Amino acid sequence: MRFIFTLFMSGIFLFIFSFIARSSTAGLDHPMNYLISGIIIMTVFQTALNNSMHILEDISSGFMKEILVAPIARWQIAIGQVLSSTIIAMLQGCIIIVIGLFMGLSIDPLHAALMAGLMFLVGLTFSSLGLFLAAVTKESTNFQLLIMLVSFPLIFLSGAYIPTTVLPSMLKPIVYLNPLTYATSAFRFLALHMDGLSHAALIRSGVAFSIHGVTVMPQMGALLMLALGAVFFSLCVNAFGRADFSRIKVFRRGPHR
Repeated sequence: MRFIFTLFMSGIFLFIFSFIARSSTAGLDHPMNYLISGIIIMTVFQTALNNSMHILEDISSGFMKEILVAPIARWQIAIGQVLSSTIIAMLQGCIIIVIGLFMGLSIDPLHAALMAGLMFLVGLTFSSLGLFLAAVTKESTNFQLLIMLVSFPLIFLSGAYIPTTVLPSMLKPIVYLNPLTYATSAFRFLALHMDGLSHAALIRSGVAFSIHGVTVMPQMGALLMLALGAVFFSLCVNAFGRADFSRIKVFRRGPHR
């Protein structure tokens, strides 16, 4: 059901924001590909972040107790959780890529490999963040609320659906502080084969950014994801190792008795 819901929401966003993409990406050769590339990386981000909900369900069902008594360290369990969420997020992103190929997206083997590497990096980063938040909140209702508070501003101020070039100037400081902005720009740079464009053209297309005279190129987005991934991964492994799983609460709807 989560898999179907993710594909359904990606399709809804593609339909809704396609009208905005056609009008706000004037000057680009393929505005729909511009939008599709943003949807791909957002699918990876949302799937990676939301998959951490599984850890709370595993604990409430008693399955995690069987894992914790295994002769392995907690940090190894945390790594397994993060990697599984990352792979699932990558697979869902790859499905959107396949759909994009039928809509005009063109990818060669080199760019496909680089895109896969960036999707893995984004998935690893936000799977680690999701596991860290799950271990800290300890309640499914609080976790879901926290995920919504974290994800929605990041998504809509990243340029994935609405280009950053058309956002109000008052929001630009938030856009520049948003790590998803640079992940989106780096992925879009690869997916749309923008290697040969000048710095000025990249800035006009919202793939590079001029911040107080300093041009932030999309390649720096991958380096930022690498740094954030290392930080979040360390945090989640440490939080998972210290978590008291006997206090985890999962909200379930059920018939009244």
